[in-house]
Amino acid sequence: MDAGCGTGRLTAELLERLPQGHVLAVDVSQNMLQKAQESLEPRFDGRVRFVHADLADLRIEAECDGVFSTAAFHWVKDHDALFRSLARALKPGGWIEAQAGGRGNLEDVHERILNLLDTGEYEGFFENWDDPWEFPSPETTTRRMLQAGFVDAEAWLEPAALRLQGRDQYRDFLREVILRPFLARIDDPNLKAKFVEELVEQAVTDPEFKLDYVRINLRGKKA
Repeated sequence: MDAGCGTGRLTAELLERLPQGHVLAVDVSQNMLQKAQESLEPRFDGRVRFVHADLADLRIEAECDGVFSTAAFHWVKDHDALFRSLARALKPGGWIEAQAGGRGNLEDVHERILNLLDTGEYEGFFENWDDPWEFPSPETTTRRMLQAGFVDAEAWLEPAALRLQGRDQYRDFLREVILRPFLARIDDPNLKAKFVEELVEQAVTDPEFKLDYVRINLRGKKA
């Protein structure tokens, strides 16, 4: 299983490494699944199945030999349910290898964003705002995996700072990647643009336009 397959770019690499194997491409976004299907079916027809599902509530029982995932788990809020769901999907002895956002991920930029939300222009769009991500510690992740039925579970953090080439690239990356859940709440196009630009201006003091990504890597086996 590619858990959170997105557009299928890494799913293709899995299929290439498993010439006799099959992959379940799972994503909660129907749009992403459609893009993955358009990309993968012409190349791997018959060896990939597309599943529209919440990773924390999979209806898959002991079907997979392994679970692979990258940059997806932090978009699932309930990690206890996530690991129980993935454990159910694995055959006994099946493995999991994954990477996602971990404790401290993008802490600086998220702090600037949340401060900006409190200003008068934007606060009306963010009533009852709840962060849509979970950036756990290795200790918490290991405990959750063991409780879900994994053994030989381990997790560790890896700094993965991203340096962008100047203001324009930084602006594009903020708008298209980091700010998407925030911008979805602002229905005024002019305010959307202003929101992005204010955050770009706050980053100008850092000539590297650096984003402090922190990844959590994890692995384990189902008992």
